[in-house]
Amino acid sequence: MIETRFHRLPDGRRIAHRFAEGAGPVLVFLPGYKSDMTGSKAAALFDHARATGRACLLLDYSGCGESSGSFADGTLSRWKEEVLAIIAARCPGRELVLVGSSMGGWLMLLVARALGASLKALVGIAAAPDFTDWGFDPAQKALFATGETLYEDNPYGPEPTPTHAGFWADGQANRLLGGEIALTCPVRLLQGQRDDDVPWQTALALAAALRSDDVQVVLIKDGDHRLSREADIALLLRTVDALYADLLTGAATKDA
Repeated sequence: MIETRFHRLPDGRRIAHRFAEGAGPVLVFLPGYKSDMTGSKAAALFDHARATGRACLLLDYSGCGESSGSFADGTLSRWKEEVLAIIAARCPGRELVLVGSSMGGWLMLLVARALGASLKALVGIAAAPDFTDWGFDPAQKALFATGETLYEDNPYGPEPTPTHAGFWADGQANRLLGGEIALTCPVRLLQGQRDDDVPWQTALALAAALRSDDVQVVLIKDGDHRLSREADIALLLRTVDALYADLLTGAATKDA
């Protein structure tokens, strides 16, 4: 078992993370909204990376999991800052493959734009860019505009899911689908067509917006939002393995 460590930011935030050393690009998993690094996809990727000798980084955003802070203060911009800080602290100068689930898929894109040449590939799992826009109706957006918090039924637990006005406003300022997303690396998008949270057409819109020509979308007809069934996890691991094989082949061709 690799123990959880904490990275302290200048303002005192303590960001929980786990890092497994290994070869090749570092696999960095970005969990979804109100999720953390103990989830089934994160655990499967971490265990698989260790079994195959790859480096892997997991983390909890502030206000989530074992990290300090209040979830009410969380925004995409704040969590992006934390992800970049952990990457700089634990794997400086390393090549990176980002995997983002749901909201983590949106955050993945924002982080990717700041990484430059170190970014080698992206994998989105029910990626949800711009969900502060398409995920809420006009009445809910009007509520956020007054500074109020929206509470919705949570299908994954007993407590309602809060969306705070600060998160919503920051999300609106970080929308991506209205123009080209200037990323040119390989991208793989896994999307369930029975996803009640992210319409499967979002994956196609994201594929169209990305500048990269090396984009593949896999639609799972009976897949839900979480894509955490045994078959879904197996698909995710196969996707990551194939992507790493492609990156290795490309590097070998370049060196030849």
